[in-house]
Amino acid sequence: MEAEDFWLEYVDARGESRGGPLEVMWRARFETAGQVRAFPSYRGQRNFSGWYWAATCSELVGYESWVELGHLMRLDADPDVVAVASQPFRLSWRYGGQGRRIRHTPDYFVRRRDGTAVVVDVRPDGRIESGDAAKFSATAEGCARVGWGFERLGVLDPVFVANLRWLSGYRHPRVRREPVAGAVLAVFSEPLGLLAGARAVGDPLAVLPVLYHLLWRRELAAELRTERLSAASLVRLAPTAVREVGWDADSPEAAVAG
Repeated sequence: MEAEDFWLEYVDARGESRGGPLEVMWRARFETAGQVRAFPSYRGQRNFSGWYWAATCSELVGYESWVELGHLMRLDADPDVVAVASQPFRLSWRYGGQGRRIRHTPDYFVRRRDGTAVVVDVRPDGRIESGDAAKFSATAEGCARVGWGFERLGVLDPVFVANLRWLSGYRHPRVRREPVAGAVLAVFSEPLGLLAGARAVGDPLAVLPVLYHLLWRRELAAELRTERLSAASLVRLAPTAVREVGWDADSPEAAVAG
């Protein structure tokens, strides 16, 4: 049964509530919107929520689980992403003329460098019940109507997440220092071990933070999905025209609908 009568509600940058048909409201800048709901907090809570400072947009972005945090870091490291907003809007719809409205709040709204948008829900494969699947399917249908992409993402590989977490500590733009950054890029124009390359530039204590920042920004590339980053990791200059496979969301962990 197809969803119909999509209605969207959100909180604008001034904190005012807005609502209307999806086909009318979709042009809003949801990357600057406030969260439409707060994260719950209670005794015995199993999930872990918090705030992550995204270097991409220099804003705090919320997450409700370690799984969400992993994807949030991955999005923040993607040079094609320019903004991410948490709990960006509430979408509701009916099925087949039924009176009761079904509601769903996606986890993230992602704005890409080319101006396109992707709506993201994060849910491990083993935690999707029939009602959840129906909501994800309807959300994907609504997104398709207005030209948005939709992704339902599962659990990232723990090795990849560990590498993301380490590199995220060097995500702030101030970590990139010249002329060190230029020298690091020059050294890794040919594949070289991480520590060997750092030593070729100078004192590793001064060089490594810059090197990690360049890996985070994907100006340098290394195998991050199957191997923990180490002194021996092979690092190379990242191709400018081809997205590094190690960072791509188009993987077994990502299920795309719509």
